[in-house]
Amino acid sequence: MNTPCIVVAVNPTPVEPSTPRPPRRRVHTRARILSAAGELFLSAGYARTSIEDICAAAGYTRGAFYSNFATKEDLLLALFDEQAAERISELEHLAAAAEQLGPEERARRLVEALLRVEAAETGWILLFLEFRLLAARTSELAERVAVHDRTVTAALAVLLERVLPELVPPGASAEQAAEVILAAREGLLARTAAGGPTSEQLLNATTAVLTGLLG
Repeated sequence: MNTPCIVVAVNPTPVEPSTPRPPRRRVHTRARILSAAGELFLSAGYARTSIEDICAAAGYTRGAFYSNFATKEDLLLALFDEQAAERISELEHLAAAAEQLGPEERARRLVEALLRVEAAETGWILLFLEFRLLAARTSELAERVAVHDRTVTAALAVLLERVLPELVPPGASAEQAAEVILAAREGLLARTAAGGPTSEQLLNATTAVLTGLLG
């Protein structure tokens, strides 16, 4: 994700991981496994990538894998945590850079930045939808995904409360506004993956409707 932004001093809103943080000594190993898994998931898909494939690509044994992740699902959720943290960080910087704008224009730009789907994200879109379908058929996995969703929603809600209160309509909470925005993004992701319209016109229309409803 290479969303242009002006980097300024802000207080970050971290997305707390839905999986436990590893001890410092395992950070490098964990990062290499995550990187290798991400590339394999994007090229072959989640279901068709085995733990053995991941270990071979990362250059580690199964023991190293299991000392960092309990399951392949844990690993993918950690990747999704990273993706969410990157997007929230981008919005933090963009919001700070847009402080000189009026409330309406600032809200429009932030909603558009969150909804925009870049061509480079296609692989992640497919991976995200594949995992959603898998979770829909597995109650235990569905709960893990729900934890991730609540984590991301809470992080976005904090951002809205602090720098975009105009996007929280009277009578609604920041969490509810965050849920609406994230649901709209998921809808755009699904339409993009299905070959639906991805034009600027659709993005602008969705942004205008959401900004109008929330603002």
